[in-house]
Amino acid sequence: MVRADEVTDVVRSVYGSARRVVDLTRLRGGAKKGVYRLRLDDSTSAILYVWSEDENYFPASGLDPADPFAEASGAAYFVAAQRALAQLGVRVPRIDHVDLTHRDYPADLALVEDIAGGTLEALIENAPESAGAALDELRAMLARMHAHHSGQLGKVALVEAGTAPQDRTASQVVFDQALRHLALSADRVARLAAVADQVAQLVRSLAAAVEPRAGYGLIHGELGPDHVLVGGDGRPVLIDLEGLMFFDIEWEHAFVAMRFGRTYERLRPEGLDEHRLRLYELAQSLSLIEGPLRIADGDYPDREFMLGIANGHIEKVLNAVNR
Repeated sequence: MVRADEVTDVVRSVYGSARRVVDLTRLRGGAKKGVYRLRLDDSTSAILYVWSEDENYFPASGLDPADPFAEASGAAYFVAAQRALAQLGVRVPRIDHVDLTHRDYPADLALVEDIAGGTLEALIENAPESAGAALDELRAMLARMHAHHSGQLGKVALVEAGTAPQDRTASQVVFDQALRHLALSADRVARLAAVADQVAQLVRSLAAAVEPRAGYGLIHGELGPDHVLVGGDGRPVLIDLEGLMFFDIEWEHAFVAMRFGRTYERLRPEGLDEHRLRLYELAQSLSLIEGPLRIADGDYPDREFMLGIANGHIEKVLNAVNR
């Protein structure tokens, strides 16, 4: 946990030598980084991101860093993603300061704009009649992102640096990950172990139906309504950007459909590859079993929440093989 006195100097250097922090509150979420709201003595506020090891609740996955699904944690990923989206006209928080040298704090650190309007998730739940304009703009933002293509797949920061070589297509990456997650989860969940062969066969049959494709769109990678803030002007603002990557856009839409539920129809475009969607929906359920179970083994403060996610997706996978 960050203390106010630990960031006094950097706050003064960024916002003025007379400024001081009068309140520092850790916000909910932030499974890979600490997210804090700083309130200053001139009644302004900012958001502090800290990518420290003691605030990263994700155990190491063991994946090659160049793998598109390897952990993306650190200010370098955030800065590259923020820049790429801003250049496309996608609203993201303004960066006021970033430090990768650890001079300001013994971890990567960023001070960013505080978007005060709450999440799109809360707006949909509490005032659905007011969410339409934000959803329509989010659809347009996603269309711009997904139309921005690269022949190279991988995290934006690594693609830009030339350190994300891949000899696999996106669907091959997903296929490999799905079977890996199935094996890891079946070792821990007896109900999955009992049907592991059927699940593996389903993964193979869905993957076999996917046709080759050249080029990848820019996707957020984990876009739920809790990762979209609504600014004071009613416009959507994307957050939790570190996983931004070039990949099949169906991976994005499989996740968005799951997280937005009935509201997703307002975001769904024409022309998605249904074969990819079916494979990616199953693969995401396997990922959302393996990942939460792994996190629940650590010191994540809401273990029951993670177990609830895993159990929900265990049921989805069991239902898929029993159809």
